[in-house]
Amino acid sequence: MDKTEKRISLYSSLLIGLLMCSPKFMAFRGQGIIAHFWHFNLAELILQVAFNVGFCYFLFYLNLRDANAGLTVESAKTQAGRYLFNAILLLVSCLLCGVIQRQLFMSDQPRGIYWTGYLSRFFLSALFAGILIKIILLMRQSKQKDKENNLLKTAYLEAELGLLKEQLNPHFLFNSLSSLSGIVREDPQMAQHFINHLSKIFRYALAGQNDHLVVVAEELTMIKSYEQLLKMRFEKAFRLETNIEKHYLNYTLPHLTLQPLLENAAKHNSASITKPLKVYIYTEGDYMVVKNNLQEIAEPENSTGIGLANLNSRFRILMHKEIEIEKTKDSFIVKLPLKK
Repeated sequence: MDKTEKRISLYSSLLIGLLMCSPKFMAFRGQGIIAHFWHFNLAELILQVAFNVGFCYFLFYLNLRDANAGLTVESAKTQAGRYLFNAILLLVSCLLCGVIQRQLFMSDQPRGIYWTGYLSRFFLSALFAGILIKIILLMRQSKQKDKENNLLKTAYLEAELGLLKEQLNPHFLFNSLSSLSGIVREDPQMAQHFINHLSKIFRYALAGQNDHLVVVAEELTMIKSYEQLLKMRFEKAFRLETNIEKHYLNYTLPHLTLQPLLENAAKHNSASITKPLKVYIYTEGDYMVVKNNLQEIAEPENSTGIGLANLNSRFRILMHKEIEIEKTKDSFIVKLPLKK
């Protein structure tokens, strides 16, 4: 619990405790229905209020002490266990406090009326406390959602700007224009093909600014265009193979996931006709796997800000899971969790 939740819990416990014991103030003058069943005793009343306040605050503490309570989806078994624990706590507290009070003040109330009243007060106290606990948990969820939205906006802003920087980077443009100039001289029709794929990449990056999650099929369509640009750059030294089962095409993942991985592979690995850079994209369970053969170069190109850390942050926020990275002697593997 943070400081605000502690204050809310304390004030709410005091209010509930006083509210539950307020009928007994009616016996102060020795008149009324309450006075026929209970003689006013200030010490006993203070003790009873203290029991109710302590019980309520203990409920608040047990249900709110975990900072992640209310932020994750609980299983039915976990929920049932929590409700059972609170019910047991209610009965034990009621019996213990009732016995202590009856022994200290030797109440002359009939046993049935005494325990019915005690159980009713504790049950209503637990009910009011439970309602307030639920409100506090909803407040937590709202705060967490606002926090995640802010983080998401930041992560996406970095991703979008990073992609635009990459495509406007002089080195990127130099390679693209160099390839394009050669194609124009040799094959004007192929040059149109090159420009068409380049425009598709820009269009996908800009059109998806408001889409946090996209289906796998859309990412693969964009990657086909990006593959053509890499093939123009590396010619026969780059190969991309995809093997995605059909039912995974409607699964979702964060927008602009695959392009940074292919670009990183191209940056950090050498590629030649005899030793081409090979990238494989396939599914494994509920994961999409991006794997490339490892041919690291001594001085890779400067990073542009779209890295694995940024990608992992977006997955953690949107998918509530992190990407898995494996590096072996011969390959570099990134596993991306998918959402149905």
